[in-house]
Amino acid sequence: MAQADVEVVVDMDVEGAPEAGEAVQVLRRVFGYDAFRGSQQEIIEHVIGGGDAVVLMPTGGGKSLCYQIPSLVRSGVGVVISPLIALMQDQVDALRALGVRAGFLNSTQDLEERRLVEAEFLSGELDLLYLAPERLRVEQTLNLLDRGKISLFAIDEAHCVAQWGHDFRPDYLALSMLHERWPEVPRIALTATATEATHGEISSRLRMADARHFVASFDRPNIQYRIATKSEPKRQLLELLRAEHPGDAGIVYCLSRASVEKTAQFLVDNGIEAVPYHAGLDARTRAANQARFLREDGLVVVATIAFGMGIDKPDVRFVAHLDLPKSVEGYYQETGRAGRDGQPSTAWLAYGLQDVVQQRKMIDGSEGDEAHRRRLSAHLDAMLALCETVQCRRVRLLAYFGQESTPCGNCDTCLVPPQTWDGTVPAQKLLSTVVRLQRERGQKFGAGQLIDILMGKKTAKVIQFDHDQLSVFGVGADLREAEWRGVVRQLLAQGLLAVEGDYGTLVLTDTSGEVLRGAREVPMRREPEKPARAARSKASGKRAPVDLPEEALPVFEALRGWRGRTAKEQGVPAYVIFHDATLREIATARPATVAALGAVNGVGENKLAKYGEQILDVLAGGDGGDGAEAPAGPAAAPAGRGTAPEPEPADEEALPEPPDDIDW
Repeated sequence: MAQADVEVVVDMDVEGAPEAGEAVQVLRRVFGYDAFRGSQQEIIEHVIGGGDAVVLMPTGGGKSLCYQIPSLVRSGVGVVISPLIALMQDQVDALRALGVRAGFLNSTQDLEERRLVEAEFLSGELDLLYLAPERLRVEQTLNLLDRGKISLFAIDEAHCVAQWGHDFRPDYLALSMLHERWPEVPRIALTATATEATHGEISSRLRMADARHFVASFDRPNIQYRIATKSEPKRQLLELLRAEHPGDAGIVYCLSRASVEKTAQFLVDNGIEAVPYHAGLDARTRAANQARFLREDGLVVVATIAFGMGIDKPDVRFVAHLDLPKSVEGYYQETGRAGRDGQPSTAWLAYGLQDVVQQRKMIDGSEGDEAHRRRLSAHLDAMLALCETVQCRRVRLLAYFGQESTPCGNCDTCLVPPQTWDGTVPAQKLLSTVVRLQRERGQKFGAGQLIDILMGKKTAKVIQFDHDQLSVFGVGADLREAEWRGVVRQLLAQGLLAVEGDYGTLVLTDTSGEVLRGAREVPMRREPEKPARAARSKASGKRAPVDLPEEALPVFEALRGWRGRTAKEQGVPAYVIFHDATLREIATARPATVAALGAVNGVGENKLAKYGEQILDVLAGGDGGDGAEAPAGPAAAPAGRGTAPEPEPADEEALPEPPDDIDW
């Protein structure tokens, strides 16, 4: 690997300890910001002082600075344990663009590359070294670390240690050995996704009970959470993208590989540039599609949950789910990949009866003991509660992570409060139908047949089984089919109905009798009328970025064009050069000198030296080297610096596929 153009040099006093305020100096000089956000400074100073820390901070909150800056200030090399192999190169590229001496060791390198990084580590020529947890099973790696000087251990994505969590990685269980082998080296464990139970498991399994714990708010106020009743999910998705996100980058999650392929092709056929990503694709195709998503503007990736952890693309404007996530943790982490730059973004989910039936079937057929299945059911119950709530989604979401909040005014239930109704009588009718089929006929059926019976439909199947002779035939003709499907879905969500067997037949639960006896009321969320399809957006190209004056838009686009060409020449994602937020501020302020440019948020010393003259050339009406010209304009006074953004780890290793290749 080539060395960075400018090395970070940390001032030390005569005793070899960092000078006071060195963390702030590094923040300004390297990252180009004057102030920390939230608890960043407190965490950083605690680790610099040699203390252990467990950090729970939402995506976009700036977790990576909490170990990057201590690694630059403390003597030695910061060793970062990350499960995200495939994007370590991008992580290192982003740091080297800042002048930070970073390297990685993983299975993608050949022997010569590994030897070079090892030599850099041993000679003290690195500030940060990234390792996958699997590397710590290799005695050669442990011996290498013994021979070097380590400033700290950072355990990223620490929730992977939770054995019943959504991203469990067995190799994380061995990371408690770090303290046993290197007891004097401080450790910092970080995650964006942890319930109180997962938090406790992180502390216990990593043996960090004595560490100082920092828990930030999990709220992502720039994300608008919306959950829609599923009808034609691919068509609903297309309408969302055309009406609200034309030309935007985004991620669409599907449960199965088959659904990924079909959805990606559907979007392409309808004029949306999209690529698939799942573990069934060959490694070359996955890598190419991932690289395109990171490096290109406006691309949509359709993926299974194998994609996304650690993706540091700041301008993802939407995350859409076409299938129900298995847990609130997974949903929160996946939706958190939207809006890392703090700009308004959308988390959209299409959810329906079949999602509930299928998830229940998967739990019943899952490996593991009964306790394991109960845990899976508890995860699903929490996700269903989030989907069915008539209260603020954000309040419900944050409550799951043990945090109180007030209605946000920016989720679907706040913007268009749903209606509720007393569903007790329809529930009794449906449960009675189940009872009569089982007791009178010895039969079990799925939701479709039950609804046909209640609505009085003389289908071939109804006639075949003489179900038109049942006393409940036609007693539910007052409700639409969509409403009956909502009744079934909500009874399943409330545990008043259960799924049984491979065919998804419906059976009573222990609590069904309370409803049948009239001892329990069943409030329900009213199913919406089928919405009219949104008119196709006539917008061409990209929308103006939020908070950008209209007169600054041509300058912003010229800067983006320069950034795109520069990133392509260097073979790195565009955000490694500069984030959109930095380009927006440059386009608005139009600094006329290198010194004024250096006052802009996110322009550190190394990037100022490397790109300063090119940016000024673009602002003056040139193109920074080649390409389309930007309109000239009067220089404005430079804007003041802001607080630190989040240069999150840009790494990813394909996570395990769902156990079944389900195609809904």
